[in-house]
Amino acid sequence: MKLKDILSQQGVCGNLKASDKKGVLEELAQVAAKVVPSLTVAEIMRILTEREKLGSTGVGNGVAIPHGKVAGLKSMVVIFGRSKKGIEFSSHDHKPANLFFVLLAPEDVVGNHLQALARLSRLLKGDVIRSRLMEEPDDQLYDLLIKEDDQI
Repeated sequence: MKLKDILSQQGVCGNLKASDKKGVLEELAQVAAKVVPSLTVAEIMRILTEREKLGSTGVGNGVAIPHGKVAGLKSMVVIFGRSKKGIEFSSHDHKPANLFFVLLAPEDVVGNHLQALARLSRLLKGDVIRSRLMEEPDDQLYDLLIKEDDQI
């Protein structure tokens, strides 16, 4: 599975305006609801906040990967968002998160969900890609993500 199979240009938001965890989840849920019209912002928020209650999805190094399973979703979807100012996200390293990848997966799929999480983790492992994602113009973020993912 490649990132281009689950991330669309419409699912990229390079200028998140939220200033806190709840706000960024809501902003990303709004983007997700546009990408997947069968989902509501409220439903996506419920899924993401329930997952956050189990433990923060802030993985450190300025990255958070909020994720959850959605009943009735036909295929996996990734939404990418960037906050230049950073948002407190209860990350393991206690640093703000700037790069957000929301992963929504069908409820009955386990293996692909874990593969996608692992792929995102590998993609974001290097300092260089994280720096480039912070500096890249908004309209070039999608192309950068797809190009970098193709090299994994």
